[in-house]
Amino acid sequence: MKRIAIVVLTLAAGIVAVVAAAGFSPWWWLAAVPLTLLGLLGAADLLQRRHSVLRNYPVLGHARFLLERIRPELQQYFIERNFDGRPFDRDVRTIVYERAKGTDAEQPYGTERDVYLPGYEFLVPSMAPCPVPKTPPRVRVGGPDCSRPYDMALLNVSAMSFGSLSSNAILALNGGAAAGGFAHDTGEGGLSEYHLKPGGDLVWEIGTGYFGCRTPDGDFDPAEFTDKAAHDHVKCVSLKLSQGAKPGIGGVLPGAKVNAEIAKVRDVPEGRTVISPPYHKVFSTPRELVRFIARMRELSGGKPTGFKLCVGSRRQFLAVCKAMLAEGTAPDFIIVDGGEGGTGAAPLEFADHVGTPLTEGLLTVHNALVGAGLRDRIRIGASGKIATGTDLVKRLVQGADYGNAARAMMFAVGCIQAQRCHTNTCPTGVTTQDPRRARALDVRDKTPRVQRFQEATVASALQLMASMGVTDPADLRPHMLRRRIDPYTERSYEELYEWLEPGQLLAEPPAAWAADWTAADPDRFTI
Repeated sequence: MKRIAIVVLTLAAGIVAVVAAAGFSPWWWLAAVPLTLLGLLGAADLLQRRHSVLRNYPVLGHARFLLERIRPELQQYFIERNFDGRPFDRDVRTIVYERAKGTDAEQPYGTERDVYLPGYEFLVPSMAPCPVPKTPPRVRVGGPDCSRPYDMALLNVSAMSFGSLSSNAILALNGGAAAGGFAHDTGEGGLSEYHLKPGGDLVWEIGTGYFGCRTPDGDFDPAEFTDKAAHDHVKCVSLKLSQGAKPGIGGVLPGAKVNAEIAKVRDVPEGRTVISPPYHKVFSTPRELVRFIARMRELSGGKPTGFKLCVGSRRQFLAVCKAMLAEGTAPDFIIVDGGEGGTGAAPLEFADHVGTPLTEGLLTVHNALVGAGLRDRIRIGASGKIATGTDLVKRLVQGADYGNAARAMMFAVGCIQAQRCHTNTCPTGVTTQDPRRARALDVRDKTPRVQRFQEATVASALQLMASMGVTDPADLRPHMLRRRIDPYTERSYEELYEWLEPGQLLAEPPAAWAADWTAADPDRFTI
């Protein structure tokens, strides 16, 4: 009753003030208008039934919703420390911004991190460092069945689709790739003019929706695929099995977002909701997967072809290895996406609890290929929170040949980690299809930032390797990366994990692998 009385009195005071203002000084309006509006708002709060807080605390309750709305910004800018933010802490974001701008990325007064905290990792320096190579090494991607191999940079733009990202963001990313000589993964959203116009090298990703090479009923269209894969800018073709943020489920693009431009790129009807199924129609067994990869390579004219996955069952991946051996062919590359990856929106349960983190995923794929005698013909790309030279070197130690970065590249073009990627209200124009918001991203300004970030990050990785006594990434070894187990104990990756010898699974599988290797079936995906 007291709340109702307060609202009634406020509304009454406003009405009285309005009446008084009508016959007296115009200064009365300064009090009359806000009092009346507050009274009306309070009355509406009392009458509505959706929010209990507003019924109990009319007018004042709106402060709660306002604070909740800006909570991420308050947390990011005023509360979190430099090294404990998520998904990326302030130190990491700052180093990306500074490298993208071409400014110094150095820190005085020592580390702020607790180096005795369990989980802390560090690289092992050498007493005899090497000179830093003047030219960054590249990775030759293309096995014995590939007639047009590609030399991949150590760090590239990871998969992000046009539609998820704005046209200006795609233009800046591809322009940076063209200027820096590294590759740009298109994501599964199709091959758009924004990917092609700047002239950067492309890894064309095909997902379960077969966007850009699909029939009207959603099947794979080999003729359209052949035509687009022949484009000079397309250097590799990748089949996406799953992604880190949401492995095992598909995606939905609401009809409201499917404008004429996106519909054309994706080969879908304009204005209609598009569903990407969680599974592929082109294969249902490991053997069929391997055969389809070989078919894609043939249709593309011999370009490197591979697949991307977030690792789940080791037994299933071993089944794919057995299928490669049985069929006598293999992909040219495999991109391992960590469970901590993901630029787009995903159900919280999937983002937090489904999928193997990148470290274990890389170790699984690398060791499986080594044990099956296939590692020398297949290159491994690592994708998942690679933002610094240290991140890149760690992944190379863990079994990768090169790295891909998505969110770090978004930082380079202006992302501020507002985490509104799925709302179409990105404040920096990176992840939106709203033309007014997208225009905030100036392509001419952001393109060199992408190039500078990639160049500086690779240079940092080479400097780190040189301090470890290594000039060629292939010479990195597991004992060069160590992890703290407790405040008194630390171990190298050589000690922490089992590393298989070439062909070991074929000869005598170790006890920890024997059951999975025996149960792996090239004709079934069994868990």
